[in-house]
Amino acid sequence: METSDYFKRALRDLRISVTDRCNFRCRYCMPEEVFGKDYPFLPRESVLSVDETVRIARIFARLGVRKMRITGGEPILRKELPEIIRGIAAIEGVQDIALTTNGSLLAKQAAKLREEGLMRVAVSLDALDDETFMAMNGGKASVRQVLEGIDAAADAGLAVKVNMVVQKGVNEHALLPMVRYFREKGHILRMIEYMDVGNTNGWDLKHVVSKKEMLERIGAEFPLEPAAPNYAGEVASRYRFADGKGEIGIISSVSDAFCQSCTRGRLSADGMFYTCLFATKGHDLRTLLRSDVSDETIAKEIGSIWEGRHDRYSLERDEARQKRDGAKVEMSRIGG
Repeated sequence: METSDYFKRALRDLRISVTDRCNFRCRYCMPEEVFGKDYPFLPRESVLSVDETVRIARIFARLGVRKMRITGGEPILRKELPEIIRGIAAIEGVQDIALTTNGSLLAKQAAKLREEGLMRVAVSLDALDDETFMAMNGGKASVRQVLEGIDAAADAGLAVKVNMVVQKGVNEHALLPMVRYFREKGHILRMIEYMDVGNTNGWDLKHVVSKKEMLERIGAEFPLEPAAPNYAGEVASRYRFADGKGEIGIISSVSDAFCQSCTRGRLSADGMFYTCLFATKGHDLRTLLRSDVSDETIAKEIGSIWEGRHDRYSLERDEARQKRDGAKVEMSRIGG
């Protein structure tokens, strides 16, 4: 069954957050001064159980979702993560299971997660020097820890991509060193424009390094050629190195938005369904899961929500920011 929204965008991808907790305090997501020791994270009873998570994943698969990505917070902090992945891997119709992680805990878990059915990881890393990286992650981990996690994932047979959020005046100097390093390692590096997600990261357009600027900087050293998307709705614009030695990707939600092809829904750890990364409200699926209702009833509710979806925040950013009728959901609740 295929479910499409107002703009004929199918529901094909689901981001499933399994925890809102994280061991990093990245400036663009969970700044230390806001998400400190006393921040009221979700109580355990509010978080979807393993069975509830797998059940809702199965319902989404009935509606046409083929790709599922596990996110957080930091998903590896969820001790039942291997069990969740095993359950999703057994769902008929699911073709791709990925994990987004900061990589600091990945080295010890990569092989186990691969055994349970995980196929790919996207590891966040914003610089190769500790001074810059730790300034961005709140001083919570070194570059070495993340690189060890990346190596362990590759050794376990997982496909690896590396995500770098690029901020002007913060880590733009790290861009070319990152390109050089991962080009040699054979992993795809994806640069992400600094986005106005959530309400706490102090976003300002002047801090954005645009897709155009990144391409010019990289292309001056490594000539690039545009590459076709791997599939409809792919978020990153792909570019191959002209010498044939791999590729890079750029996620340009600010300067070159891709809302028109967005096929992604997002489920928070407490069972709220969001139809956009920049949404101001979610739809409560946890109450349905914990009520005496059938999978078919829940599927109909999800279908109705998606069919009424009008989200195009990044294409209408200036107007949308002025018309906000509530605070945007924090990225730490629904992943990237």
